[in-house]
Amino acid sequence: MSLEIERKFLVTDDDYKKDAERSLYWQGYLSDDPERIVRVRICGGSAFLTIKSKKDGLERYEFEYPIPLPDAEILLSLCKKPIIRKYRYTLAYKGLIWQVDEFLDENQGLVIAEVELEDSNQTFEKPPWAGKEVTSDPKYYNVSLIHHPYNMWDKKPEQVKMGCR
Repeated sequence: MSLEIERKFLVTDDDYKKDAERSLYWQGYLSDDPERIVRVRICGGSAFLTIKSKKDGLERYEFEYPIPLPDAEILLSLCKKPIIRKYRYTLAYKGLIWQVDEFLDENQGLVIAEVELEDSNQTFEKPPWAGKEVTSDPKYYNVSLIHHPYNMWDKKPEQVKMGCR
């Protein structure tokens, strides 16, 4: 079993880009059921199928399996639209690995930093470019962005139901 413990923050500036590696991600959702999600992800020549449980506080179960790239391309075509595209920047800060997602297309303008922890009570220092914490706000979950993309937030945010993950 794999337990994911993750914290998310809005990003205040682009200083994270200085020492980061950048990769382009494509990801879609075969299931966005509130109890579990099933995601397909492609990055470079690698592809993965991921199953995540409903969150319990900061924690949830996550199972990720490599799959053949041609299978992932077909599975992406079966996913709910829009497909999430984003640049992921990966960098170390104060002993932890941070990932910053800079979203594209319908979610252009949204930039979120996340850090995975060993324990829910683990203390850490936020980088200077990590602002307001949004860990518990479902509208910032990737799966929520397929139902209510960032470019719609100014239009009718109160009328669009957010995901529950």
